[in-house]
Amino acid sequence: MCFLNTEPYLAEAIESVLQQTCRLWELILIDDGSTDNSTTIARDYAERHADHIRYFEHPHHVNRGLSASRNLGLAHSRGEFIAFLDADDVWLPGMLAAQLHLIQEHHVALICEASEYWYDWTDKSHQNEIVPVGSRQNQVFSPPQLLIDLYPLGPGAAPCVCGILARKAVIEKHGGFEDSFTGMYEDQAFLIKFYLHEEIFISAGCHNRYRQRQDSLVQSSMSSGSYAQHRHHFLLWLHRYLATTPAQADRVLPYLAKALLPYQPTLFYFATSVVPKRLHRLWQGLRLRLLGRH
Repeated sequence: MCFLNTEPYLAEAIESVLQQTCRLWELILIDDGSTDNSTTIARDYAERHADHIRYFEHPHHVNRGLSASRNLGLAHSRGEFIAFLDADDVWLPGMLAAQLHLIQEHHVALICEASEYWYDWTDKSHQNEIVPVGSRQNQVFSPPQLLIDLYPLGPGAAPCVCGILARKAVIEKHGGFEDSFTGMYEDQAFLIKFYLHEEIFISAGCHNRYRQRQDSLVQSSMSSGSYAQHRHHFLLWLHRYLATTPAQADRVLPYLAKALLPYQPTLFYFATSVVPKRLHRLWQGLRLRLLGRH
């Protein structure tokens, strides 16, 4: 669990781990340079639950971003399997037990489950929504199918980081998280390595709550107008990464090229994307008017 100034949520997230029905876990808390009371909260839990919880931070309490923080946690972890929980999200009590059962039953590298998009923690009138990973459910997928099916290249919903369980040995084999991603898309760069190389089980189960809040990383990126820049950085990284996996690149490159179109020179993008869409809409309107005359 990595955290940065999440004082209002951190204790609830930690408590959700303490309430797991499976007791074979350790919780590694990574402080990414917090300046609020989060540090005190985390240290207190580590002291009171020293048999299960450990606290770490970067040298001099600096902020290094999500990827470096997750890698620090991985370096100190002692388990065979790794799960991630952001400090503003929570697990339901059966999360670890369910995912451990699935990863051992199906002999895969990664388990991804649905997530409950959690709105009513602050707005009781807004109903929560369970969002399944956007592909076929309760099935094993071979590479690179999920990269084609799921966001950020495909139409299906990507798994939330709080809804996955991975084998540590496989994470290490693929180099962990990419330090160049300090915030946005760090999870996608991590998942891409599994999509391209490993078998993955998609579960219809849901044992996690993904808190929806206006000051989250994603919402802040959207409101500040920096989302497109982050996405472009990720797509260029993916283009370079695919060069190291030629066996899978041929299937993926057409989808990547389409995703990169909005970042091409304006005239090219207008001619290859905007114009065809507008012509299609014009034709549809004309067709409806013609049908209306008969």
